[in-house]
Amino acid sequence: MAHVSVTINGRQYRMACEDGQENHLIWLSGDLDRRIGQLRAQFGEIGDMRLTMMAALTVGDELVEAGKRLRRLEEELAGLQDARAVATERAQATQAAVAAALNSAAERIERVIKGLNRGLGENVAIG
Repeated sequence: MAHVSVTINGRQYRMACEDGQENHLIWLSGDLDRRIGQLRAQFGEIGDMRLTMMAALTVGDELVEAGKRLRRLEEELAGLQDARAVATERAQATQAAVAAALNSAAERIERVIKGLNRGLGENVAIG
């Protein structure tokens, strides 16, 4: 387990984290410190606990909104995947219908050619 020292709201904290997560923890603490600083600039000196609580609520609100957006995007993705499956099925059906029509036309052409060949006699062949 790794340890890092971070500064939040002018106070230094020694925190533990998983190995390899040190930079992430430093970034998170820096983000929280910036948020507290922005709130202090906006509201003035209203108390450390209040500023910290407001910053935590802001982060929580952003997290909830991000979760809602993620769910909407997941629903949209599922809808797009369903539409893609339907479109694929339609394309396959269309492809099969075109192939069947071409096969049918080829068979009719062959029958016409055979009929013409019989009518013309064995000495002259068409096709």
